[in-house]
Amino acid sequence: MKAYWIAHVDISDLEQYQQYTQRAPAAFKAYGGKFLARGGRSEALEGRSTPQRSVVIEFDSYEQALACYRSAEYQDACSHRQGVAKAEVIIVEGFEG
Repeated sequence: MKAYWIAHVDISDLEQYQQYTQRAPAAFKAYGGKFLARGGRSEALEGRSTPQRSVVIEFDSYEQALACYRSAEYQDACSHRQGVAKAEVIIVEGFEG
């Protein structure tokens, strides 16, 4: 069953954050991740205020999504995001009705 990585990110240093965005896609690709939304227009209708970036990535399974997040490749990318962005990352299993 598909799984989705949902991230909301607020960036304080865009130049340094680009070090993350240059590295992270290789990890997503290695684990079969497919971008469905990546920083386009968004508007918070309920709950927290609208983040600067919202990202949705589809994976073939919940396990692949978790493996990607926990991978050395992704954790290396994350090290370049620390201190320059606040991120909320949630992995949710899809629904087949």
